[in-house]
Amino acid sequence: MPSCGDAGGPMEQSLQPRPQRGMTPYGTGWGWELVLGYVHALNAIDEAMRAAIPSLERLADVLGLVRSRRIISRNGYVGTYSYKVHGAGCRFVSYDGTEVDVDFAADGSEVFDLWRLRLYGLSLPEPVDVTDEDLWTAVRSLQPLLTEVRPGWFSVAN
Repeated sequence: MPSCGDAGGPMEQSLQPRPQRGMTPYGTGWGWELVLGYVHALNAIDEAMRAAIPSLERLADVLGLVRSRRIISRNGYVGTYSYKVHGAGCRFVSYDGTEVDVDFAADGSEVFDLWRLRLYGLSLPEPVDVTDEDLWTAVRSLQPLLTEVRPGWFSVAN
């Protein structure tokens, strides 16, 4: 797979949740850690994609590049990630198999739902299966970091 950075650089970092399991400022369990891990992974993908494609102003621009045929295929590799464009979004897979699926709102913001959070957790090198109830608790406790942009869909606040 082509690489756009030095081995061991920031794009080679694990996309696993950073905090340790246990007590957090917002409760116990994996829901909170999983949501923050997803947000961290999404930020890492954004940085890596913009480093690999200098004309990319935001992650949502990948859709326009594919539709304008500036990226030849709806799927391929950019930097240390594979990507697959679908409908209103894109699935990114890191070198360790971690999947981050994201949709893009009309304004270009990145949006995700509980299904995408669970997919991320299950794709981690050490899979984490979190209940929908724990995920709901986590996303609600992380407001105002997260904003519910429509029922069941969330975005990272600016």
